[in-house]
Amino acid sequence: MNTKYTMNLKVFDTMTTGTETLSAEMKTFYDSVLLDNAKPNLVHDQFGQKRPIPKGKGKTVEFRKYKKLPKALTPLTEGVTPDPNSLAVTTVTATVKQYGDWISLSDVLILTAIDNNLSEAVILLGSQSGRTLDTVTREVINAGTNVLYAPKGDGTPVTTRAGLDSTCLVSVPLIMKAAAILKGADAVPYDRDYVGVIHPFVAYDLMMDEKWEEWNKYTAPENMYNGEVGRIGGVRFVTSTEAKIWAQAAAGNTVSVFSTLIIGKNAYGVTDVEGGGLRTIVKQLGSAGTGDPLDQRASAGWKALKTAEILCDEYMVRIESSSSFSTADSN
Repeated sequence: MNTKYTMNLKVFDTMTTGTETLSAEMKTFYDSVLLDNAKPNLVHDQFGQKRPIPKGKGKTVEFRKYKKLPKALTPLTEGVTPDPNSLAVTTVTATVKQYGDWISLSDVLILTAIDNNLSEAVILLGSQSGRTLDTVTREVINAGTNVLYAPKGDGTPVTTRAGLDSTCLVSVPLIMKAAAILKGADAVPYDRDYVGVIHPFVAYDLMMDEKWEEWNKYTAPENMYNGEVGRIGGVRFVTSTEAKIWAQAAAGNTVSVFSTLIIGKNAYGVTDVEGGGLRTIVKQLGSAGTGDPLDQRASAGWKALKTAEILCDEYMVRIESSSSFSTADSN
């Protein structure tokens, strides 16, 4: 397994047996198709501290959290070397779990269909794998305890999720407050700004503000985050329909409640989908040997080992609010 952070598509083994096997070019094609369709859905994943799947080291992944050094206020003595400082490292462990799905394709479908159903299956599986793995990360990081509730339209403070109503919208002052909390905790920004993961319905409310800055006014396409739409209040925002939503019943009130995460570096850790974390599995007709004596079945699938863990709760703020689109399904 390649444990480097660079992408090597050929590490995703295509599991075929028998006489019908995929060429190296086709294997790379299907690996690429699945990964390309998974990545756009990995919005929450892209801001986590990444760790490769540890080959041959069990199911436990180690993330590391470094404590900042104290100020060095003791003046140096001329000609005397001071005692060295040391790194204070906390190890956070998490156990990976396996996820996956597959699609069966009959020989009749493959031979008679107008479309290339195997390619279409891999595209759909790629999207599914990305949404699945991103949800695993989303559920973990939305369990943080650093929470701000959007106040009501008349300024009345809200202290619980159940207290939110349709007037409790995200605002620029609220975003700036979340950013100030991160700055007060010495959370390191990504480049100059913190990052916000926001639902499009909530982003709509922010984008109405005249201070909203479209992404193409401050960054080049090659520096753009996946899903990035703009910046305001010291936070660069990426939208995702997978941003956490609590439906009305789950939230205990009359509106759906949306999560907007404001994140600094090293707030949480995730396992990397590259380097073996996510595998494409394509089996052609005839690959099952005596298990499929009439060569009637082909299949496409994926499986992944995945985990996520909060490393520093104070480096992440969750804003809970309603939106102008006051109802939505939970996700």
